[in-house]
Amino acid sequence: MKTLTANPDNIERKWYVIDAEGVVLGRLASKAASLLMGKNKPIFSTSHDMGDHIIIINAEKVALTGNKRETKVYFTHSTYSGGGRTLSFEQSQILDAGNPIRAAIKGMLPKNSRGRQMFRKLFVYGGTVHPHSAQQPQTLSV
Repeated sequence: MKTLTANPDNIERKWYVIDAEGVVLGRLASKAASLLMGKNKPIFSTSHDMGDHIIIINAEKVALTGNKRETKVYFTHSTYSGGGRTLSFEQSQILDAGNPIRAAIKGMLPKNSRGRQMFRKLFVYGGTVHPHSAQQPQTLSV
């Protein structure tokens, strides 16, 4: 009996649309990260990027539990002294509605070149309209 090993030739990628309206941020991020890595496939291999393309719509309507909407903080640093910058969840969402979702999903992906390659297959939009209708994405509920 032969063992089937995954290679780029036999990877079949699908497109999924996830509606984030009313969905808790962490649950949405873990489901999307799992699909981006390809963990839902029977031939999953950690050494290859086997994931699917994910489109997330209604990013501005994502839910948070507790009082995280007021207390959650995102911290970045420019590596210069005094270059620390903090943004609250609300400020981050005003800049771009998809920022909190992208940050949550990126934190759940591998921290290497393969993780960056997986992250490129994520598309987050604030409204309900997206330009990927030609790929005929399947609707996925979380």
